[in-house]
Amino acid sequence: MSVRELVVLGTASQVPTRHRNHNGYFLRWDGEGLLFDPGEGTQRQMVRAGVAAHDLNRICVTHFHGDHSLGLAGVIQRVNLDKVPHPVTAHYPRSGQRFFDRLRYATAYRETVGVTEAPVDADGPLVTTGSYTLEARRLSHPVESYGYRLVEPDGRRMLPDRLAAHGLRGPDVGRIQREGAIGGVTLEDVSEARRGQRFAFVMDTRLCDGVHALAEGCDMLVIESTFLDDDVELAIEHGHLTAGQAARVARDAGVRHLVLTHFSQRYSDPGEFERQARAAGFDGELTVAHDLLRVPVPKRR
Repeated sequence: MSVRELVVLGTASQVPTRHRNHNGYFLRWDGEGLLFDPGEGTQRQMVRAGVAAHDLNRICVTHFHGDHSLGLAGVIQRVNLDKVPHPVTAHYPRSGQRFFDRLRYATAYRETVGVTEAPVDADGPLVTTGSYTLEARRLSHPVESYGYRLVEPDGRRMLPDRLAAHGLRGPDVGRIQREGAIGGVTLEDVSEARRGQRFAFVMDTRLCDGVHALAEGCDMLVIESTFLDDDVELAIEHGHLTAGQAARVARDAGVRHLVLTHFSQRYSDPGEFERQARAAGFDGELTVAHDLLRVPVPKRR
């Protein structure tokens, strides 16, 4: 049975707190796992959350500030220690190659797994698999930063009443899906279009075109809301979003489930992020993330 869920490993901005670890987000997408922005302590948070090194297929780093990448060294070494039997690919801004190299070889260890380096230097698709296309978009932050977006191919949903009306059952259902028609009955006659799911991961950034492009039509948007709206000038100065800004992006993009995260340690009431997001007009599913939370990706429309 396929499982699509977000596992939140850490939610702190800049520094960890007593209740929040540095960033870390694991997306389970059917038989694959994508780890986003492994900050310091991610390896231990993976253990606590039941995420194994064997679950990782891709590591996606938005930018090379420490709270988004200091855990990379430990994660890569754990992948090698556990002798993960499948390829692991790392995506990260090409401009940060020197930082990736230092983190990958921060200490001595035995390399048993070939981690494939796939740096990002432009907007657009990075890779297409059988179940998704992974895309990147440039964001606006003091250092080069990219957000990531998974897009599942559109498909078709079989309609039992129409199949029955045309006398199609059993092996014929699979055949018409493969061949597109049987005896004058077309696939369009017995099915309807099914939109593929979309997931986006947006970390440290000001409002920019990339934010809106990543969020457009997403079933789940994981987005930073470092500041509350009263501190919007601080957000702009440091290259971040407020809760209200993130919510308006989600509202305008038609996002179904909004996950707010990456909170400044200056705030003690997580509920205020939800209140400001609702005040900004977002009326979909809303989660204010906390460490070790599991959030299912919404079911297909």
